[in-house]
Amino acid sequence: MSKIQFITGGAASGKTRWAITYYQACDNVLYLCINKELDKEIADRIAFNNKRNGIEWEIVKDVDDPAKYIDRNHKFTIFDGLGAYVSREMYAACPNPEEMTEDQKKEIEKNIIDKLISLIETVKEINGDLLIITIEPGFSVCPEKREQRLFREILGTVNQRIANICTDVYLSASGIQFKIK
Repeated sequence: MSKIQFITGGAASGKTRWAITYYQACDNVLYLCINKELDKEIADRIAFNNKRNGIEWEIVKDVDDPAKYIDRNHKFTIFDGLGAYVSREMYAACPNPEEMTEDQKKEIEKNIIDKLISLIETVKEINGDLLIITIEPGFSVCPEKREQRLFREILGTVNQRIANICTDVYLSASGIQFKIK
């Protein structure tokens, strides 16, 4: 049975470190990095664990449609990170967020949620496990700029929907993870 996990928390709260440690001795791990480059500390941690455990993870950078990377060769998938993904999708759909309408915002949320549900369903089809990493926008002060508020609102909505369909949800604070669902 597939396990779909979700970890949220503030920036630099230990989410990615925990995810890598969670699967550190597992082979057949697919690490989906949304950014064009993998953070050096994360890359070093993965390389260290791979060498120590005699395994090799596949790392895909600059991920656009996460479901298309899922296959039976990877039992475990880490999706890092939902905040960067929401930002990319938001700007792709509306290059000038200051002009975004409420209907556009709802459409962006729907498209992102649909892509994530597709990812989850694809992982379940192969009986794999998925760990989604996100940031918790509710811990921050309400931004002055409208575009930052829109990002926060879209990410908050997406986080809520996806967390509700995951089997386990964790909150990371100061390097300590708390299971909340």
